[in-house]
Amino acid sequence: MANHMKKIIVLISGSGSNLQAILDACAKSKIDGSVCAVISNRPNVMGLQRAVKSGCDAITLDHKQFPDRATFDAELQKRIDFYEPDLVVLAGFMRILTEGFVNHYLGRMVNIHPSLLPKYPGLNTHKRAIKAGDSIGGATVHYVTPELDGGPLILQAEVPIFTGDSELDLAKNVLQAEHSLYPTALELICNNSLTFAEGLPHFKGKPLQFPMKLNNTIG
Repeated sequence: MANHMKKIIVLISGSGSNLQAILDACAKSKIDGSVCAVISNRPNVMGLQRAVKSGCDAITLDHKQFPDRATFDAELQKRIDFYEPDLVVLAGFMRILTEGFVNHYLGRMVNIHPSLLPKYPGLNTHKRAIKAGDSIGGATVHYVTPELDGGPLILQAEVPIFTGDSELDLAKNVLQAEHSLYPTALELICNNSLTFAEGLPHFKGKPLQFPMKLNNTIG
């Protein structure tokens, strides 16, 4: 079956540097897909400017205007489903999503997290890695499930932690790695090399029990 251009929705909360990496990869046809809309839960963020510049829809859905999480998620789902996307991409989207919302997009929604999951889910990942004396940090792309940062792992990039590195140093290096990691993961999904079935990622038809590493995935 021939591939079709995947329709992608990106959810953001801030500057959108990973969004820009994805937009650039789509423009260069590295990703066999296009971002049809960017939705931010915070108004006036730089990521929305990036969306406008790229020519895709830029939507603000301020979570503070909703009485509770469920009401916000219901409206967010409505906005997303209008586009009938193949893939929902969380790129610095700083919201915990309700179980019903997540299950609606199960197998079609991915996230990037700034640690080598299952290490350090949640916040303060760089601080925790340095405090633990780790010599390697990194980032992980994973499918989103109701468990926070607990979905099946897809692809990881490792980043060395040097003696004397601050949280800011590590954060900067990890973010730089993310800008290659996320487009690569989306490339695999959009060309159907990576699929989701029976609760697991499958790479070229075989279940993926452990996350792939960025440097030895393509070839």
